[in-house]
Amino acid sequence: MFESLSGKLGEVFERLRKRGALTESDVSEALREVRVALLEADVALPVVKSFIDGVKAKAVGQEVLRSVTPGQMVIKIVHDHLVEMLGGAGEGEEINLNAVPPVPVLMVGLQGSGKTTSTAKIALRLQTKERKKVLMASLDVYRPAAQDQLRILGEQNNIPVLPIVAGQMPVDIAKRALQAAKLGGYDVLLLDTAGRLHIDETLMLEVAAVRDAVQPHETLLVADALTGQDAVNVAKSFNERVGVTGIVLTRVDGDGRGGAALSMRAVTGKPIKLIGVGEKADALENFHPERIAQRILGMGDIVSLVEKAAETIEKEEAERLAARVQKGQFDLDDMASQLKQLRKMGGMSGVMNLLPGVGKIKQQMAQANVDETVLKRQEAIIGSMTKDERKNPKVIHASRKKRIAAGSGTSVQDVNKLLKQHMQMADMMKRMSKLGQKGFMRSMGAMLPGMPGMPKL
Repeated sequence: MFESLSGKLGEVFERLRKRGALTESDVSEALREVRVALLEADVALPVVKSFIDGVKAKAVGQEVLRSVTPGQMVIKIVHDHLVEMLGGAGEGEEINLNAVPPVPVLMVGLQGSGKTTSTAKIALRLQTKERKKVLMASLDVYRPAAQDQLRILGEQNNIPVLPIVAGQMPVDIAKRALQAAKLGGYDVLLLDTAGRLHIDETLMLEVAAVRDAVQPHETLLVADALTGQDAVNVAKSFNERVGVTGIVLTRVDGDGRGGAALSMRAVTGKPIKLIGVGEKADALENFHPERIAQRILGMGDIVSLVEKAAETIEKEEAERLAARVQKGQFDLDDMASQLKQLRKMGGMSGVMNLLPGVGKIKQQMAQANVDETVLKRQEAIIGSMTKDERKNPKVIHASRKKRIAAGSGTSVQDVNKLLKQHMQMADMMKRMSKLGQKGFMRSMGAMLPGMPGMPKL
């Protein structure tokens, strides 16, 4: 989502880094470009003004301009202010469940913002990661099949859902859900309220009535990141009328400009607690201001990458591969395993977004029309090989290549590309087995552009 903003800020900071010394006019010119980049990203004007004023006050000081690396100092000041704008340093705020169970959590927002899907995602997260007993209830009696949608999501993810009673109104459903949660010994009650296409008095009165009936410990506003500046206005209205304790930002994996995320915390004073990064039920992440700031400034987010790897990579498989790499072994089964793990982590783009300084590579990927289907095609090619062919690729001659291409729905050229990439990776693995830890890391960095689907530098 922050790709465009990150690219523009990267260009500005690259010019600052190249200059040995900076004058006040150099900094002012750079901050003008930063201001334009933020406005183009749909960040609210008052937020941009406050941000630029705060950065400039520190960036033009003599301590910065006369330092050994003034460009880096300015970038650090921008980074620190960006973190502050997003919510401050330290770990992101999580859903507060510090109350007598069942803890009522009210989900509010406009229709189409992803409330129902986010409700199920949060329930699954609380159930699997925090071992909470969660009950979901749909209060949306207006949108056709809204209650059925939540029921189906509950069945798919093994999350209990309050049974539907035809004709019952939202406040009554909320009271029944709270009673059922108490009797059932649940830890958390998630209430999915109805939305509207726009903010109106009826919507606000209904949400306020539900709030008064169940006294929620958390009221989470679900906002679509792709709606840009309007999402900020929605957040402001809900906060003033209902009282919001946190924000869940959906479709952060989309191509929105990022202004909503950058503005919401500053405009409402309420933290963004969670972000939706995909359609799957587990595609939900905590919002960490510092990590997001690092992504925007092209510094990467290695901590999130490591966490994602720990969640998705199978320990036994990783240990097996590590043992084989130490022996300099790497066959096509190993390559298929790596492709599978890469797709679990969000594919090439998901990993690339968390790596520092990969703007150039990402541009080359776009120019080469490299997409995530490359990984699936390569998995299909390997899947069309026999066990012996995967263990010993040297036996794959012309007629076998034709058979493999036909079986995987690809071309002989695609098969040749994969075999060449495997050979390069296998050679790299052999070299890694002879290196120490530092050499291993250097080789990994050198291998990145040669990974499946990656263009050569």
